[in-house]
Amino acid sequence: MRRRTFLAAGASAAIPATNAQTPPPLRLGVDLFSLRSQGWSPFEALDYCARWKARVVHFSEIRFIGNLEDEHLKKVRAHADRLGIQIEIGMRSICPSSKLFDASQGTGVEQLERMIRAARAAGSPIVRAFLGSSADRTGPTPMEAHIENTVKVLRAVRSQVVDAGIKIAVENHSGDMQARELKTLIEAAGKDFVGACIDSGNPLWALEDPHLTLETLAPYCLTSHLRDSAVWRVKEGIAVAWVRSGEGNVGIDDWIRKFAQLCPGRALSMEVIVTGARTYAVLDPKFWAAYRNTPAWEFSRFLALAERGSPKQPDPPTPKDQATRKEREDFEASIQFTQHLLDGLVS
Repeated sequence: MRRRTFLAAGASAAIPATNAQTPPPLRLGVDLFSLRSQGWSPFEALDYCARWKARVVHFSEIRFIGNLEDEHLKKVRAHADRLGIQIEIGMRSICPSSKLFDASQGTGVEQLERMIRAARAAGSPIVRAFLGSSADRTGPTPMEAHIENTVKVLRAVRSQVVDAGIKIAVENHSGDMQARELKTLIEAAGKDFVGACIDSGNPLWALEDPHLTLETLAPYCLTSHLRDSAVWRVKEGIAVAWVRSGEGNVGIDDWIRKFAQLCPGRALSMEVIVTGARTYAVLDPKFWAAYRNTPAWEFSRFLALAERGSPKQPDPPTPKDQATRKEREDFEASIQFTQHLLDGLVS
């Protein structure tokens, strides 16, 4: 079997003497949500990410890039170009029935139209967006209806997306959709212009093994968010916490290797968030009202992770005046872990 070759950010290797096509290099990136409390301008954020040899910087929300004025975006793009960085831009909910949708910013179509124009000005190949959060799994509107509403918004901008030469990357966000559901959304909207932003941490908030998420969504992958997690059994059911890379028990090493194999050339962007435990009362029948369509075989994979896990002791509270420093420390420890792992994929 021929060994496949993957390059970490900033690495180089001689081209082997073979006629076989070499997969494009995996690109290490940074989702600026990792550094959300720093208060940096987009130029300062780009400079910081360049010091960590990032090749992609993912401005996952408008606030991180500053504003959507053409002149401003072109300046940010020029600065990124000088640093050898590819920009990706994003927005929040595009689902009008989601609890996270901000109607004050216009309709979902209007908000997407602004982002499509911004992507062209910034040189971003994608616009990242999402449906909502786990809160949308409960209430009078079922998830299937939220998906349908999101599909309608996406279809309404198809011609503009295609004309702009970009794609819309819908994220599995904050426990909103399981991978099977996001796959349904992408195929219903049109996989010629809609794909996935695969997040490795959010599946745990949707009772899903992140490896299953990756396996399901890899054919649709446009970009990604990388975050490690810990999951374990508790009296009430299952507990989940997001942790620094390398401190979890979901096999993040293998997840990264699998991503390199299944999604060559796509950005692997660090989205580092460290949280306390979040408990899921899966032993209470009432809990399952939000997950009635989850196949048992899928949940069993998630349950197996929890059965193997050990309780994650919470970090001591961080004083407010040290929070921004702690955020950088979490990010820097995580990106160092990931860079070391990616170095081992270089052949």
